[in-house]
Amino acid sequence: MSQKPDAAGSPPKYFPITLRLDDARVLVVGGGEIAARKLRLLLKAGPRAEVVARELNPELAALCAIGTIIHLAIEFDVAQLAGARLVIAATDDKALNRLVAAEATARGILVNAVDDPEPSTFITPAIIERPPLTIAIATGGAAPVVARRLRERIEAALPQNYGALAEFTQSRRDRVKATLEGPARRVLWERFLDSPGAEAVLRGDEPAADTVLETLLADQRPLGEVYLVGAGPGDPDLLTFRALRLMQQADVVLYDRLIGAGILELVRRDAERIFVGKRRNQHTVPQDEINEELVRLAKQGKRVLRLKGGDPFVFGRGGEEIERLAAAGIPFQVVPGITAASGCSTYAGIPLTHRDYAQACIFVTGHPRADGQLTLPWDALARPGQTIAIYMGLGSLAMLCAKLVEHGLPADWPAALIEEGTSANQRVIASTLGKLPGEVTAAEVKGASLVIVGEVVKLRERLAWR
Repeated sequence: MSQKPDAAGSPPKYFPITLRLDDARVLVVGGGEIAARKLRLLLKAGPRAEVVARELNPELAALCAIGTIIHLAIEFDVAQLAGARLVIAATDDKALNRLVAAEATARGILVNAVDDPEPSTFITPAIIERPPLTIAIATGGAAPVVARRLRERIEAALPQNYGALAEFTQSRRDRVKATLEGPARRVLWERFLDSPGAEAVLRGDEPAADTVLETLLADQRPLGEVYLVGAGPGDPDLLTFRALRLMQQADVVLYDRLIGAGILELVRRDAERIFVGKRRNQHTVPQDEINEELVRLAKQGKRVLRLKGGDPFVFGRGGEEIERLAAAGIPFQVVPGITAASGCSTYAGIPLTHRDYAQACIFVTGHPRADGQLTLPWDALARPGQTIAIYMGLGSLAMLCAKLVEHGLPADWPAALIEEGTSANQRVIASTLGKLPGEVTAAEVKGASLVIVGEVVKLRERLAWR
């Protein structure tokens, strides 16, 4: 019978199941977009789909042309229900949909009238697919928008290849059964899913995953892993999905001064936090000690998050850190982040390239040598038609501007400094090479800053959106 509210007005109750449809006859009544939307999902289960409609929309017509569906180009008739395991009433005629639902229900056939729970014997949940893993979210037809919104959030958090974990555990099930019994198998798989072995599966490295599994079967502690993650320029919304996932499963995090509180809040709450940041003219922890700490923690079996502002490989010394990890045989993975030049310039409304002003962009560091001098290719930098993005240039700003003028750029050449870019405290000082150092001093800039030099700075007046 159809699902109707009870006498007290409470909504119908549903039992969630997954239905096997391979080579089963499925009847869809309707040939438009509504029917096409349902068939996109149904066809993944491998049924023999027949569509009742006078005409088909282009998508369904194409499926019919290649034999994926069968088109019954006639009006609906109850005789068409014979032998169907499942029926979808998907026309834009509510009365017709209800007629189809009533006839199917009378014959004991599961039926769904699209967007009309009352005559339906089942409803279609919001579905997340990571084959062979399927996640379904349903609200009993009461709030499909809520179900879709929750699906979006899970989609964002769940890696696309998460189903590979299910395939891996299934394919190694006999190996584990031959070694362990009963509850011990469950404990083993829980340890595996919390180990670097799971990450190895997700990145497609099954030999590394097998090594971890064998180590666990031998009841030994597997080697840990280091995640070198770029946290972007400051705004937590600019983190990648992968960065967020690793941040939430790490046992310990080493972070620098460019990591704001909003980003640290997203790290697993019970993870140990170690500050290893560097400040101008003050190295809290030497780089060699950071490298050795990463190795030491990983050898303890910990999942170590090395969280870096911007991108690890753009003036982030990430290459030095993974060289040491590779030499010690420590598994690691690197997650790119939005580098400051890209993130800060975008939030400041200053394009790094523009057809009319800059056909190239150069990234340089303004960090001086121990003797206070800057060694940069000044002749290559002081040219029109390009943008210069200068990292760590606050302390040497006066020297930077003077050198660029000395090597050929005019004193009125556009230049800007972006302080705390992409954050709520972002401040942009747009000026010229001749005036920028004095204006920055007057503004008492002290935060992390990026300097941009080039005619693209002139566009800020029209493109600023923050």
